Amino acid sequence: RMVGVEREEVRQAASGWQPVWVRDSLCVMSIGFMLPSRDDAVVWRGVRKNGLVKQFLKDVDWGNLDFLVIDAPPGTSDEHITVAQSLKHTDNVAAIIVTTPQEVALLDVRKELSFCAKAGCPVVGVVENMAGFVCPHCNCTSEIFPPSSGVGPTTDS
Repeated sequence: RMVGVEREEVRQAASGWQPVWVRDSLCVMSIGFMLPSRDDAVVWRGVRKNGLVKQFLKDVDWGNLDFLVIDAPPGTSDEHITVAQSLKHTDNVAAIIVTTPQEVALLDVRKELSFCAKAGCPVVGVVENMAGFVCPHCNCTSEIFPPSSGVGPTTDS
């Protein structure tokens, strides 16, 4: 939905699944492309979810990539472990952690930072999302949530 390709379908080729191209330099893969309806929930556990994560990493014909961005939910679940283990012998793997400024979200950030350290995955940045809204008409910024910056004392522990 975010990049305007939600109605596309995944195609199979001899080289593997073909990602959906948004434009010449951006392609995506999502389980959403495989569901009958955009409102369907994916109610999978453990082995099945991890199997799909591995398929997305190994069976998709990504071609030559400059970057592979994996959008994962907050936490340190089996999927995160599967990604870390699947990519541990890959060069230039790093994490960018995206958060919101609420303290409960920053608790997840602390856990993600700890997870990345234990998995040997360097963190190259923490991005705080939804801290403010810039009005397109007057350029004034309104704070949606009080900013915490996602860095400093709240995530150093």
